[in-house]
Amino acid sequence: MNKPIIFSIDDDPQVLRAISRDLKSQYNADYKIISTTSANEALEALTDLKNSSDTVALFLVDQRMPEMEGVDFLQKAIKIYPDAKRVLLTAYSDTEAAIKAINDVQLDYYLMKPWNPPEEKLYPVINDLLDDWQGNYIPDFKGIKLIGYQFSPKSHEIKDYLAGNLIPYKWYDIETNPEAKTLLEVNNLKNDDLPLIIYEDGNCAGKPTIRQIAEKTGLNPQITNEIYDVVIIGAGPAGLAAAVYGSSEGLKTLLIERRAPGGQAGTSSRIENYLGFPAGLSGSDLTRRAITQATRLGAEFLSPRQVSGIKQKDGYKTIVVDDGPEIISRAVVITTGVDYRKLEVKGIESFTGAGIYYGAAMTEASASKDKEVYVIGGGNSAGQAAMYLSKFAKKVFIIIRKDDLTATMSAYLINQINGSPNIEVVPNTEIIEAQGHNCLERLVLTNVKTKEQKTSVAAALFIFIGAKPYTDWIKLDIIKNEKEFIETGRDLLAHDEYKKIWKLKRDPFLLETSCPGVFAAGDVRAGAMNRVASAVGEGSMAISFVHKYLAEV
Repeated sequence: MNKPIIFSIDDDPQVLRAISRDLKSQYNADYKIISTTSANEALEALTDLKNSSDTVALFLVDQRMPEMEGVDFLQKAIKIYPDAKRVLLTAYSDTEAAIKAINDVQLDYYLMKPWNPPEEKLYPVINDLLDDWQGNYIPDFKGIKLIGYQFSPKSHEIKDYLAGNLIPYKWYDIETNPEAKTLLEVNNLKNDDLPLIIYEDGNCAGKPTIRQIAEKTGLNPQITNEIYDVVIIGAGPAGLAAAVYGSSEGLKTLLIERRAPGGQAGTSSRIENYLGFPAGLSGSDLTRRAITQATRLGAEFLSPRQVSGIKQKDGYKTIVVDDGPEIISRAVVITTGVDYRKLEVKGIESFTGAGIYYGAAMTEASASKDKEVYVIGGGNSAGQAAMYLSKFAKKVFIIIRKDDLTATMSAYLINQINGSPNIEVVPNTEIIEAQGHNCLERLVLTNVKTKEQKTSVAAALFIFIGAKPYTDWIKLDIIKNEKEFIETGRDLLAHDEYKKIWKLKRDPFLLETSCPGVFAAGDVRAGAMNRVASAVGEGSMAISFVHKYLAEV
């Protein structure tokens, strides 16, 4: 953590050297001493310091300066650092201005020049003020700051990306957080520039794209190999496992992710049935461990990059990446998983990102504090989201079409929900409309049996109504079933077009698609189990088949 700052300003270089010398000799071990002869330069420096999360503990400012008087400087400076202590350096003739400043800028002390000896006239004063400041000092967040409107789809997109990529950030709601307005003002920006991101180095950007954030945070590295042994498309549990095993076994391995690692599992607040973790672990924790493990073993990670197709020529696979060079690989593992299925109801699209979210319970949970929120869906993801939201929300309602949760949710989650006093299951119900002004405010519900309708106040709606495979981008001759899941292994033999496509003498390997050397693992594969453990198993198993394929080409 950076040291708090003592900021001294005096237009007389000789006086400034003297005060800086005395301050450094006494406080240099615990504080950073910054000195300048220019009040305007000091104000510019304060903006950079604020963006970088540095903290000013005390201002020591000369009253008579040509650019502006010391009191005028303090009036501007305390808007940026309102908790900093304020000391005015004055001559005898400035005593009246100093006394007036006690009321105007809540001046803590005025110090007559000269202050010799400092042991008697300077240090006791500064010591008392710094002791008082330390008693109320809470270190500022060190990392990325994001300022915006709570119900802004663009703000939600950035929050979701940062959270999904395990990048620490602090959210400032412009409508409720006074510090957000201060950060806008010191950077001379307006509400039209929101969302605003301030990076750890102090640089800021209004309305940044995800690609710009990725480049700034170092998550968008360049391709280092001309040809990879295996490229894995999708960084969910299956893709992460494939990256770990591929890199650990000496393959030149590249992992490409279009949004954030972890997939749907990465957004889970608690996975309680994963082997080896009796107390459970969060999806983000599992993702962090896997990414660290894969990169330590030599895998490269490219994100966010959208793969738009795979081409095959002379046994090599060419991966087509949007806004980037084509990538050549000897084998490919598709682990793109599934997307949340859209809820096709009036008003849902209008408020998506503004009170209505697909998944994202962890990202937006804090905004639900003391409010009534809804979760729609009866699977484990919905149950885990409801449990997490219950820590913040006044009340969590789970909407399901069936009579109860027993057919769709694990028993341990049902028991936890039944034991949570602020979670209520609403059976035999569906949403027929979402209403609001700039954000979600109400939901119109109907009972599927009685057809009775009612309108309920809703601060947020989290949607978990099943998933569809993310395979729209695949143009290659890869056979899919009627639901667009990728067929693999012996299941391919049942398809009429299989013999037209597959021309090798051997049958496809267990996880191999109808295109030799292209494998599928995890939820994107037809017949896969929707469990984190099975996805991890398939991802690691796919690498063993990659070895077999590479041995024959």
